[in-house]
Amino acid sequence: MKKSGILNRHLSGALAALGHTDLVVVCDVGLPIPEGPTVVDLSFRAGVPSFAEVLTGLLEELETEGATAASEVHEANPECGALLASRLPGLRLVPHEELKALTHRARLVVRTGEARPYANVVLRCGVPF
Repeated sequence: MKKSGILNRHLSGALAALGHTDLVVVCDVGLPIPEGPTVVDLSFRAGVPSFAEVLTGLLEELETEGATAASEVHEANPECGALLASRLPGLRLVPHEELKALTHRARLVVRTGEARPYANVVLRCGVPF
């Protein structure tokens, strides 16, 4: 059995299948999930696992070259806004409706147990070289 990194077999497999410029949505339990992308739902109960825990784990496993979040995050969820700003330099902010439209281009959606508004981000895959 794998003893380090991401243990969820569905998430490990989905991450391994991603390529350069593919989009990954990390979201709270309230974001509408579009038809089409692979969905790995990690939510167990409200707040478990947290958005911060899932984002931190994904950033350890995934090379990213960009990220987009809702501009409303800083006012509606300042803690999440600060987390995103600190972990994702060059974070692009767009209106929430534009973020939801962007999710339709995602290859993977990872749903967390977060139950606070605007705890969502779209990551653009990079390459490790």
